[in-house]
Order: sequence, then structure tokens, then C-alpha cells
Amino acid sequence: MTGFGERVRGSIDEFGHLCVGVDPHPALLEEWGLDAAARGAREFGLRVVEAAAGRVAAVKPQVSFFERYGSAGLAALEEVLRAARAAGLITIADAKRGDIGSTMDAYADAWLTPGAPLESDAVTVNPFLGVGTLEGAFARAESTGKGVFVLAATSNPESFAAQRAVREDGRTVSAAIIDEVSARNARRAADGRWADLGFVIGATVDWADAGIEPFAPVTPILAPGFGFQGAGPSDLRRRFAEATPSVLASESRSILSAGPHAIAERIGERAALYRSDSHA
Repeated sequence: MTGFGERVRGSIDEFGHLCVGVDPHPALLEEWGLDAAARGAREFGLRVVEAAAGRVAAVKPQVSFFERYGSAGLAALEEVLRAARAAGLITIADAKRGDIGSTMDAYADAWLTPGAPLESDAVTVNPFLGVGTLEGAFARAESTGKGVFVLAATSNPESFAAQRAVREDGRTVSAAIIDEVSARNARRAADGRWADLGFVIGATVDWADAGIEPFAPVTPILAPGFGFQGAGPSDLRRRFAEATPSVLASESRSILSAGPHAIAERIGERAALYRSDSHA
């Protein structure tokens, strides 16, 4: 079984670093001429998947934009995820789940179990109840060849007080999260293979300010904040330095705003930039 990290590695090698967000925001649905309802979110998501297939490494549906429509919205998300996986795209459910014990295990069952209605290749998780509470998700991912992206350093100012707080051992909270997950990765990664438990690190995060240093083993990094949020393809190498090869650069509105008729062209243009500039 090929692990998640190695699958991401192969996809980045083939398609570059771009990850397309699937965010059926009501304003975007209106711009696309779709209803702000589950059926509109479904159509929107399927069109994005069709445009992204064969052009980028991954897609990242924002779960909340489907959940808002209740059971019909979740059914739409299920269909979008199935279509994306069938098209060969790596699917990252941006759910930011986090809880303790059997509750976390249930989240892992929902998102990381082969054949589950919401099956994804990876899910984003929140470690701020303690990294140890994520054990159920880690174990499920490792047994099924799936991935987990642990929130480590986000770029929203509200996060700074918590994530950049300095612990008694001198590390920031972000650094301690990365160290703890990396230690687990090191017990499983071998022969230069990429690990399966990745990190969410914002594209505009200053690593020094956040107390983050280069880490090993290599594992995928999901980097939101490209596009409308301020970072561009030329920032990839500058921000991530030696970690650049493993970064999935997530863009959403900057691509989705192209509309249904131009989105494939926009994706192709942006994907080319993340291939040509990332290793400069």
C-alpha cells in the first residue's frame, strides 16, 4: 500500500504544487448563476473537479460550505468527493476536526475509512485539545494509507496568542506540535519516503516569528493563503525554503472567481506558475 505522503509526492512531481479549494460560498454561487442551496453547491463542486482533473495535484473542499445545507449539503459533498477521487485528484476534506477519545475516532471513521460516504484522502484536524487526542485519526490514517493535516501555524492574527505562546521548554506551541507529530512520523517513515501526517502552515506565516524550524522527516504541508489572501507563486520558495518540495499551495477565490466558463483555463494558468516558480 502506497502511503499518503508518497502519493502526494508523486502528484506534486506530475502536476506541481497547486491545490484548488472547493468553496461554494453563496456569493460565488450567485456569480456562477447557481442557487445558494445544496444543488448549487453540488453543481459548483462537480464543475471545479472537472476543471481541476489532470491539471493539479489536489482539491480541498471546505466542508462548512456544504454542511450549511444540512443533509442535502453533505450528500452533495459526498458526490463531489467521489468524483474527485475517481478523477485521480487527491482529496483533502478541510473539516478541522478535533475532540477526545471515541469522538475523535468517529471523525476518523467518517473521513478516513475506505468506502465511507465522506471518504477523503486526507482531513484537516485541530490539535489544540492536545496532539494526543488525535491518536484515533493518526492510527486510522496509517492503517488505510490516508493522510492527516495537523493545524500547526495559521496566519490569522487571532491565532497568534495561542500558537506563538512560549512554553516552559522555550518552544512555541506551534513548534511543539510539529515536533510531536514529526516524532511519530519518524517512527514510520523510512528509506527517504515522505511521511503521512502533514501540517497546515499558512503561506504568510513567518517561520521565525512562529518559532518554527526545519523539521524531519519530510511530510506534506498544506499551505492556505495563496491567491486573494496575499501570497503568490513567487512566495513559495521564499516562505518555505527547503520545505518547498512538499508544499501544496492552496488557492480558492482567486481561481473560483473566474466563473464556470473560464475556470479550467484559470486553473491551467495558475498551475503552470506553481510549477515554474517553485524551484527557482
